Amino acid sequence: MLRRLTAALIAIALPAGAQDDPLAEYRWVARPIIIFADSPRDPRVVEQLGEFELGRRDLEDRDVVVIVDTEQDSPLRDRFHPRDFQFLLIGKDGEVKYRKPDPVPVRELARVIDRTPMRLDELQAERALMGRDSLQIDPPTTN
Repeated sequence: MLRRLTAALIAIALPAGAQDDPLAEYRWVARPIIIFADSPRDPRVVEQLGEFELGRRDLEDRDVVVIVDTEQDSPLRDRFHPRDFQFLLIGKDGEVKYRKPDPVPVRELARVIDRTPMRLDELQAERALMGRDSLQIDPPTTN
């Protein structure tokens, strides 16, 4: 199970010309999480991906895309300058929202995302949409 997730996450390739902004395709669409490590077999990478597998639904609900960067020279490393293991959450606006040198539990990540203004707007829009889509039926009257 973890192998499938790892393969799916590591299979993200940056398109040619992505040196200017390697995350441009995700702007306003998704919240990239970048995991930097020297090896995909780093125990912290394995731990983080296992955590993501358990919290997959929470990540999908928050439009999270996971990128694992184990290259020594990459456009993402040039932009963010990580050391050793590094966890980065990038907002839909392309800015770093959270950075940590250790694996992050999905529950903690969800709290960080849910406090961002864009996520608060998304939740408000969902509630408004649900309110308009649901039919309101008046209770029967008794005579």
